[in-house]
Amino acid sequence: MRSYRGQMLYLAADHQETGREFFSVTVHPDGGRILRAQCEMDERSLIRDVILAVDGQWRPVDAFVRLTVAEQRRGSSWYLFGPHHAECEGDTDVEGRISQLCETAEPVQSFGTHSLHNDAWTVGRLRQWTGEPGAMPLTSFTTSTTPDGSTGPMLIRRGRGTSQITDLGDEQVSVPAGEFTARHIRISVPGVDDFDVWAAGEDCVPVRLTSDGLDQSYELVALEGDWR
Repeated sequence: MRSYRGQMLYLAADHQETGREFFSVTVHPDGGRILRAQCEMDERSLIRDVILAVDGQWRPVDAFVRLTVAEQRRGSSWYLFGPHHAECEGDTDVEGRISQLCETAEPVQSFGTHSLHNDAWTVGRLRQWTGEPGAMPLTSFTTSTTPDGSTGPMLIRRGRGTSQITDLGDEQVSVPAGEFTARHIRISVPGVDDFDVWAAGEDCVPVRLTSDGLDQSYELVALEGDWR
């Protein structure tokens, strides 16, 4: 078992800092991994705490998400994913106590927790894709349909073809944490966001991201530990 940790900065169009994400990841010998992320957005005083486990194929196993906005608890939810289902037990200030169960024809491919590191793990799922080269339709669930993930957290399904992933190949990327060879992908979610992700190495460490919906960019500023 090995682990690594780091920090991303959230940057506005004028390159001013608007937030940050602290993350740590544990990688198990079978390829399964656990992400722990604390996401902070200053403008809305938003804090999102995320724990997400994925299997060796980068598919979600279980998760916990807690959301605070303007120093007030917005909600918290626990998630479990099986071969043919996804479920959520939670409590939010808008929906109240929630219990959701969704049947699926196949294992859930990804789960969007609105943490940057989680977004970068999409590159891992893309490596498993054996269909038409260049683009992969993404069937997944998410906690919120807003670009900043400020609602819920709930279990929200995105149908096959609703989101699209395009593989743009490897690029050299220079950020405050160093210079990396990173895989560049574009994730398009109609009506919500189009964002680009650069992820480095076997572990798909987020190096840089950009969001059209939020008009922001994100850069890796610290990375330490046994990452590959």
